[in-house]
Amino acid sequence: MPGRVLDSFALIAYFRDEAGAEMVEHLLVQASLKDVPMHMTDVNYAELKYSIMKKDGKGAWDNAAKILQGLPIDFHSTTRALADSAADFKTRHKVSLADAFAAALAKEKKAELVTGDPEFKALEKEVKIKWLKQGSDQ
Repeated sequence: MPGRVLDSFALIAYFRDEAGAEMVEHLLVQASLKDVPMHMTDVNYAELKYSIMKKDGKGAWDNAAKILQGLPIDFHSTTRALADSAADFKTRHKVSLADAFAAALAKEKKAELVTGDPEFKALEKEVKIKWLKQGSDQ
């Protein structure tokens, strides 16, 4: 089963209990019960850490890091092939580099990308998107 790829937007929503948090929680439970793999790049992990530490502080990150250890997410290091694919997305679309890596991993794994980040609208024809927020073509 191809599984799903999380971008930092999805886990930020989960840790901050923002819109989409319940869906992320449901997908994580599904991943652990039904063996539906969940993936994330180390680049998106770095973006998650940076975002939480910057806005919520080191204590919030320490708590999130402990929780992350128990979540059914496979973290992927960057390979040259993944970097090439991310660079291709970044060249052709107006997306952040971290978002380009999430899209590249989704493409590589033939997986659904879980996000609420509107930047990914431009990639819908190339990567299957599972939108977190209502009104975003879920």
